[in-house]
Amino acid sequence: MRHVALAAVFVFGAIHTAFAADPARCRDPARRYETRKSEMTAIEISSTLFSAADRNCTDLATTLLDQGASVDARDRLGARPLARAARSGHLEMVDLLLQRGAPIDARDLAGATALYVAAERGQAAVVQRLIDKGADASLTGRSGTSPLAAAAFAGRNQVVKLLLAHGADPRAADDTGKPPIVYAAASGSLDIVRQLLAQNLDVNARYANDLTLLMWASGPDQTVAEAQALEVVSYLLDSGARIDDRDDRGRTALMTAAEGDHAEIVQLLLKHGADPSLRDKAGKRAADLTRLTALRETLSAQ
Repeated sequence: MRHVALAAVFVFGAIHTAFAADPARCRDPARRYETRKSEMTAIEISSTLFSAADRNCTDLATTLLDQGASVDARDRLGARPLARAARSGHLEMVDLLLQRGAPIDARDLAGATALYVAAERGQAAVVQRLIDKGADASLTGRSGTSPLAAAAFAGRNQVVKLLLAHGADPRAADDTGKPPIVYAAASGSLDIVRQLLAQNLDVNARYANDLTLLMWASGPDQTVAEAQALEVVSYLLDSGARIDDRDDRGRTALMTAAEGDHAEIVQLLLKHGADPSLRDKAGKRAADLTRLTALRETLSAQ
């Protein structure tokens, strides 16, 4: 029994020495690796490397790579260790993996690169490093969405600024015909809308289904605060957005706002001269589209 206890102390001491610079969160995976490494399969070693990348355990990752772990290992979604480190914002780990030959533009099963996931998560320092090391900012992720569009949708203002400064295309549309500014307008990201419009984009451009930015901003997702959406709608109007343009269903921004029961946006559009008497191709006016009695009465009284 005494020999077992001594052996445990020896192993713990070896682990402590080998991974002394790693933080406390790295102790458990390091201990598991040291006690089981002689019997671990290649899959288990790769899994340990992914764990090290997620936790920013650079000493453990260095040991794993020295002993044959692959920077090209893939998890069940096809992501490599570099993408896992980038997603978590672990700049030290990103540097280590790149130094060890990690493929910088490798894509997961959805098409996303390390740069894409870093942009989506708002990891500005990692985005900068990957760009500096030659990552391709034009490679798209799921549904053909660019890193710029992913950052715009998530409201990552600093990342959008970085990507634009390094030549990301603000006009590149995804598979559904939406460029980054549509995502910014729909998610109530005023600062990003400003940045993108400053790239000589037309505030009255038509996108899929003839929708305009004003229509997208007037019908925000339920997760977007009304105050944020109002800021974007107001900014677009001040920037020259045509208020009564129609989409392919004959609907205006006012109709879109009414259908979403966005009373404050409806009031703002009416204040700027939106016409509540217009009918869509089905013969419906804005008043016919809202579920709110008070809003219906307001629209009908105009």
